[in-house]
Amino acid sequence: MENIYNTVANLGFPIAVCLYLLVRIEGKLDSLTKSINELTNAVASK
Repeated sequence: MENIYNTVANLGFPIAVCLYLLVRIEGKLDSLTKSINELTNAVASK
């Protein structure tokens, strides 16, 4: 039983942190992509 706790502690926490960071970064990447597309359209229209 202690082995299971150690495995969850050693693997579960890093996995949870990675998932949290991926979710946060995904939103920022979407916003960045939108901004780049708007900039491209603005430059193309001039």
